[in-house]
Amino acid sequence: MGKRVLVVDDDPDIVAFVVTVLEENGFTSIIAKNGEMGMAKTVEENPDLIILDILMPKQSGIKMYRELRSDEFLKKIPVIILSGIAKRTFLRSQEALTAFGNEIVPEPEAYMEKPVEPEELAEMIKKFIA
Repeated sequence: MGKRVLVVDDDPDIVAFVVTVLEENGFTSIIAKNGEMGMAKTVEENPDLIILDILMPKQSGIKMYRELRSDEFLKKIPVIILSGIAKRTFLRSQEALTAFGNEIVPEPEAYMEKPVEPEELAEMIKKFIA
């Protein structure tokens, strides 16, 4: 069985794209449609890597990312943010949350803006879990 990657995204087309890239490169995918499901799957499945969208219903990727980085066990899992939101916007949101009394969280291991080429995504995934 290949390394397991949790894909957290509410867009079925993006999920299908990422799952295809993962399968073509010998990885096993786990899917969650929002941050709430993503956290539950992370705890349940202990993936080797998480590919996380930012804007989703129920719980955003911003909140899920902060939860991951605030947990002693889960913060070791590498995260690739794959979003239509610019990286600087994501970082500003993290700064704003920190200003409201939350802990400072480190930047994600990688930040990729949609659309992304399959080869680029595969290369980034392999960089963290080959």
